[in-house]
Amino acid sequence: MLASQSASRRTFISSVLFLLSGYLSQQTLLVSAQQNPFDCHVSFDNGTNFDLTSLSGEHGITRTRETPPSKMTDEVRFDLCNDLGRKEGVTEEDQCGQGTRVCMTMTNQKGSEGDRVIAVIPLAVSSSLQPETTILTSPNKGLNLIFHGSGYPKTNPISQFFNLTIYCDTQLQEPTFVQYNGEQLKVEWRAPAGCEVQGDNGNGDSDKEGEEGGGGKKDEKVGSGIGWFFLLLLLVFVAYFILGAYHNYSTYGATGADLIPHRDFWREVPYVLRDIASHLCSALRPSPRNGYIAV
Repeated sequence: MLASQSASRRTFISSVLFLLSGYLSQQTLLVSAQQNPFDCHVSFDNGTNFDLTSLSGEHGITRTRETPPSKMTDEVRFDLCNDLGRKEGVTEEDQCGQGTRVCMTMTNQKGSEGDRVIAVIPLAVSSSLQPETTILTSPNKGLNLIFHGSGYPKTNPISQFFNLTIYCDTQLQEPTFVQYNGEQLKVEWRAPAGCEVQGDNGNGDSDKEGEEGGGGKKDEKVGSGIGWFFLLLLLVFVAYFILGAYHNYSTYGATGADLIPHRDFWREVPYVLRDIASHLCSALRPSPRNGYIAV
């Protein structure tokens, strides 16, 4: 009987550990998927890094094309480091959906007639961003950045791209609309952020500073990971007790202490821990008189 109970408890503990490991793996993948696909820090294997955080925030470019008897205005809104916010005073159907990094709106204007939005194109979307980066060395130094977007239009969709070239310059200038061919928008921008930084880790701290400072960034990441682990562990146990109590109540009509799932197991846990502590203490305690036993 005792052997059967012991085997049952071992099976239960193994099941709990298995479910816990699976849950933590799923949460790790979920956290990884929710991370920013591009945070404006670019690093290359040769030690060259770019910090584009100075270009963060929403930026806009406008181009007007004459299409007699009307004209067309192409407005591009983009944010390199984060998703675009909603545009105030504009209906949902006349702007890109959530999770968009680059959005182009084409508006037709004709005389006294009201403006008419004829196209809203998500040129770069975080869910399929897949950033591609290339170092430029000639004729001008800088960085080329390509973001991927959604297919447009819905019928016979064409994959959309945002192609941004950031040239190294001492002065920050306005971005320039170069060309849009129905699938790729090319934009050029001159800014100090386009200048490469040797020996920088892409987060504004040099490797030397990181060593002198004791690796604060790394310690912060490690601490954050441990915090996530214990938070998930706590959530798992809370869910275990809530679901277990609900099961005991709905299945057996249990009340009070009987609601606790596997109550007998948890009742024995303190004694098991006491036995383990006692065993460890006796193992670590040195033998009297160097191993000689008094007769």
